[in-house]
Amino acid sequence: VTMEMKDSGSVVLTAYHPHSPARIPGMEQSFVQDIPPGHSPTSRKSLSRCRRINRMLSNESVPPAFSRSNSQASMDSTSMEDFWCEVESIKESREDGSEEAMLLEFKPADEGELEAEWLQDVGLSTLISGAEEEDGQALLSTLTRTQAAAVQKRYNTYTQTLRKKNKHTVRDVRDIFGTSDSSPTFETVPVSPVSSNGIQLPGQKPVWKSVSSKSCLDCGIDKGSPSIMEELSYDISFSESITVLPKTQEWPKNQRFKKEDSALPKFIVRRSRFGLTEVGDLSPEDMKKIRYLSLIELTAFYDALGVELKRNRVERVRGRENGLFGVPLTILLENDQKKVPGIKVPLIFQKLLLKLEETGLETEGILRVPGSASRVKNLHQELEAKFYEDAFDWDQVRNNDAAGLLKMFIRELPSPLFTVEYLPAFITLVEKISKIKLQLQALHLLIMLMPEANRDTAKAFLQFLKKVVANEGKNKMNLWNVSMIVAPNLFIYKGKRANQQEMQAAATTAHIVRLLIRYQDILWTVPSFLISQVRKMNEAAMNNSKRQLMFDKGVRKLLRRKTMERERPERPEGAVTFPPYLQSDIPEGVIRVYAPLHSKVSMAIQLNSQTKAKDILARFHCENSCGSSQNVKGQIQSLHEIGGNIGQHCLDPDAFMLDVYRANPQAEWVIKPKAS
Repeated sequence: VTMEMKDSGSVVLTAYHPHSPARIPGMEQSFVQDIPPGHSPTSRKSLSRCRRINRMLSNESVPPAFSRSNSQASMDSTSMEDFWCEVESIKESREDGSEEAMLLEFKPADEGELEAEWLQDVGLSTLISGAEEEDGQALLSTLTRTQAAAVQKRYNTYTQTLRKKNKHTVRDVRDIFGTSDSSPTFETVPVSPVSSNGIQLPGQKPVWKSVSSKSCLDCGIDKGSPSIMEELSYDISFSESITVLPKTQEWPKNQRFKKEDSALPKFIVRRSRFGLTEVGDLSPEDMKKIRYLSLIELTAFYDALGVELKRNRVERVRGRENGLFGVPLTILLENDQKKVPGIKVPLIFQKLLLKLEETGLETEGILRVPGSASRVKNLHQELEAKFYEDAFDWDQVRNNDAAGLLKMFIRELPSPLFTVEYLPAFITLVEKISKIKLQLQALHLLIMLMPEANRDTAKAFLQFLKKVVANEGKNKMNLWNVSMIVAPNLFIYKGKRANQQEMQAAATTAHIVRLLIRYQDILWTVPSFLISQVRKMNEAAMNNSKRQLMFDKGVRKLLRRKTMERERPERPEGAVTFPPYLQSDIPEGVIRVYAPLHSKVSMAIQLNSQTKAKDILARFHCENSCGSSQNVKGQIQSLHEIGGNIGQHCLDPDAFMLDVYRANPQAEWVIKPKAS
């Protein structure tokens, strides 16, 4: 399905949807390549036509002959040829009937409705309904100055719109939170530097360690041109770190992106004493709070940059409920988890990636050179019939056909892999703000907003694309080539005529894909300032629960009665459960670690300023090297922080445990396999 969205720059954005014809009026592109033996002669006829279109779009002379045997020649820094030829290839695959048509439209909405939906999306529906919800109070108590201003602005717009419409009486926020001011003013968190994953410790300065090996991705594409080195910090919110408003419109419309790999800076993320946290390291409950906070922070970030954050209201497409292609990711995973419990990426998608990784990474022009349309169509039908019966013969699938099936799977998803609600706003930011660091920070927050199924599938896809780029020497596909081919399968532009604005928009989507591939390790790391806010949110919720418990007369009577019944030492109902080390005489700085899968299931460990999570793991491994089962020995064990002010947190092996313990003294510490 194609979806048109207009940004402030009058660029028409169309996010690709599987089930509608992607016609680009005035454009008759076809795929451009050196024609391999036995390939259809129609592609040869398309060569000059596609170049002619590209010349019209870029307002340039015809580029020199395109030789795919030369990797440097394949990197035409002034051409978007591959992009438009991929668009034409997609168009032809749909016209032959292999992909069904289903229109996805945007719902019109006024400003008040958009603001109401925003408040609901950030977990503040209490401001609309008037209900007294502890989660809303806890969330508001964690906001920074810029985040609180963003919430205030949206709430004010919402209430003003409703008053104009006279729909109903808007409940004053004072009735909800007991504030004395006539307008909602949210208490903010101080913005002084705080420790990465927890609470500011008195007199303690964070210790930094370079982790460029984990957080800086070079994709094997450095050809001797040194990239700019920049540092990223996760300690302070992105919106609070903007002290000078960057100049907008730094890229004139006739100026193209620099497509050389060296134009992208190499970012170094400094690992604090709390280590780094990946998306899968937190519990689903805490990730839900991360999403709330990420949307608030993204809004505050755009406000700080002076860029409007527009949201599209999309009519959801139901999609098929069984099969492989055109089925929502959540339904696919529900079906697959019956066969493989805990799976996070659909089996068919994993199998397509595995096939290409095993045999296709060194294939010249992989992803770019299309497979046979008739073969891909037949394979599609055969997969639908035989895949779940394990009767499909993967040896018959050629690499280019497998790549075609992979791209078809992405295109046919009822909802785009990268959700489109805030994509136009990101397009606008990229076109107005040229600083890569700011673009990356916005993209980072958008990744945090993605649904879990989409985010996990996108990660698997980007990891595969990284491997494709790493084999550029043999497959002739560098970072920009891959980005141009992938972009139309994720987002397609459509307009009344081919012009310079559409050319600029096409380059923008390719640039977004390039950022996703290049910086994927950074983008799938949860910013530590968000984790710190989740901790504060959980602490506020716990304090509210304790206050409610204290003033509940029925519970107090029950506690008094249970205390008097000394012969019955059972813990009263509703009483707070403390971890074992708090019920014993274990001194400060000593934790009890549990390892239920080991022969020695628990151990008290004295922490010092240099004790790391990996040191505790090594000690358990040494103590249990003889008694543990073979299954445990074959698994990768991780130390988990559970309870207290966090739901569950798989710790970085390099996390300093005394700092984590002080940030969350109520936690339990458990060694178990990391969730895959």
